Order: sequence, then structure tokens, then C-alpha cells
Amino acid sequence: MNTPDLLVSRLDCERIEALLEQPLAAGARASALRDELARAQIVEPQAMPADVVTMNSTALFRDEESGEEREMTLVYPRDAHGEADRVSILAPVGTALLGLRIGQTIDWPLPGGRQARLQVLAIRYQPEAAGEYHR
Repeated sequence: MNTPDLLVSRLDCERIEALLEQPLAAGARASALRDELARAQIVEPQAMPADVVTMNSTALFRDEESGEEREMTLVYPRDAHGEADRVSILAPVGTALLGLRIGQTIDWPLPGGRQARLQVLAIRYQPEAAGEYHR
């Protein structure tokens, strides 16, 4: 299984850890997210490279299995609103994308027993690169 190195900003990590303490963040999804945070390298927001998927980033990625390309913004559950172009950090794809750099690929389990291989192709917007460190 492909598990690349991850970079997560200290601010995102603190906010995600607080989210994981909420009742809505129970179960296997939360466990997978905790595992990803535990293996991530934590950096200050100002030191975040512009090629990393952070919270509120908009990324273009490809499912290597299906060939489908999608562009999504990684958001907290309260900001997902059921919109197709937003993915919650608690959704499997959201957890998989957090901390990946352009060009990296990760193997990730999806609901229904399917396995996805996701590759980050581009980052259209990243708050840290835009100087928005406290969003």
C-alpha cells in the first residue's frame, strides 16, 4: 500500500484534533484521520510549501483506478453543505488528500470495499500560499 509522507500545518492539526473530539467524528473515519495526523510532519502555516493540500485548499486529483479527474476544496464538515465541489475532511477522499503534495499518490479504502489510488495533479488555491494563515 502506498502511504506517502504528509505535511500538515500546526493550525490545521489543532483544528482537526478539536473536531475529532466532537461526537460527530466517531468511528472508522475518525480513526483513519487520527492515524494520518499521527504520521504527518507538522509545520507552521507560514512554512507550508505551496504544493501541499491543506484545509480549504482546492486541488485537482485523479483516481488512478477509474481515470476520473476531479477538483475539490477540502473543508471542515460544517462547510461541506453537500456541494459536489467540496469534500469534508471526515470523508474518505478528504482524509486521503490532506497533506499530499502535487505528484504524490496514495492508496485509500473507500466505502463498499473499493480501493482508490488518488494522485494530486494540481493545487488551484492554497490559503497559506495566499497569505491566509488564520482562515
